[in-house]
Amino acid sequence: MTTPMSYYGRPVIKAPTWRWYIGAYLFVGGLAGASTPIVLAARATRNDTLARASLGAACAGIVVSPILLIADLRDPKRFINMLRVFKITSPMSVGSWILTFFGANVAVAAASEWTGIATPLGRTAEVLAALSGPALATYTAALLADTAVPVWHDARHELPFVFAGGALASAASCALIFTPIADAKLARRLATLGAIVEFATLERMKKRLGPLVGEPYRLGGSSRYKQIARMTSALSLALMRGAKGNRTLAIASGLLGITSALCERFSIFEAGKLSANDPKYTVAPQLARRAQREAQAS
Repeated sequence: MTTPMSYYGRPVIKAPTWRWYIGAYLFVGGLAGASTPIVLAARATRNDTLARASLGAACAGIVVSPILLIADLRDPKRFINMLRVFKITSPMSVGSWILTFFGANVAVAAASEWTGIATPLGRTAEVLAALSGPALATYTAALLADTAVPVWHDARHELPFVFAGGALASAASCALIFTPIADAKLARRLATLGAIVEFATLERMKKRLGPLVGEPYRLGGSSRYKQIARMTSALSLALMRGAKGNRTLAIASGLLGITSALCERFSIFEAGKLSANDPKYTVAPQLARRAQREAQAS
């Protein structure tokens, strides 16, 4: 007799109630967070043009990110209430403070850059934003992995690297769009590096999840987003070679790189919903682990 997965096939865990705003925030927050290390790298090579482009992307990201979060929360006071305490064991609490700290420093750095006032303070703010940027780009991976959703929780070792690679690729692609070709060499290299890291860790994640737990990535909206992400990433990297001397190709490559990172985030987001709603992804691995323990004990 087949062991039932759950009572009348109902889900055994609660599916995330997050709407598409959170899927978009996974992308926007990552792009903003990864833009500030590019600012610092550009300053180190005295490439102020690239630094300004990446600082602008980070600034846009900190404007859009709270809007997306508040839209999903449905009440601005809920976001403010998350700042009333700092709970180190809660990725959401830590993430709220990271976003606030990051946003404040980016705002100071941008104001100094575009007004020419208090340049030393602006440069210090850039450093602080660059130090907190990677945390902003990856804390959402910890947030997803901290849930009971199998396809997220079981990918906890790879998700931070997937998010880091995608964030770097999208931030560098964005910089590539707004930076003249002569100043975009670093952006091209970082976009390529980010895409490689994202692809490699996704493949490792897929292999470790196995055919059952990782199945939601091959179904429904998650599969469609993933296919678009793979196609646009490959096209972006192909155009990157021609982007060295052609502004139109550079812009096209950047737009494709951004599209790839966005679709990859939504692929992961949609896979989580599928994984939570079907009890087999929760119960079947548990039964398999129990059977394995019993076999080892006998």
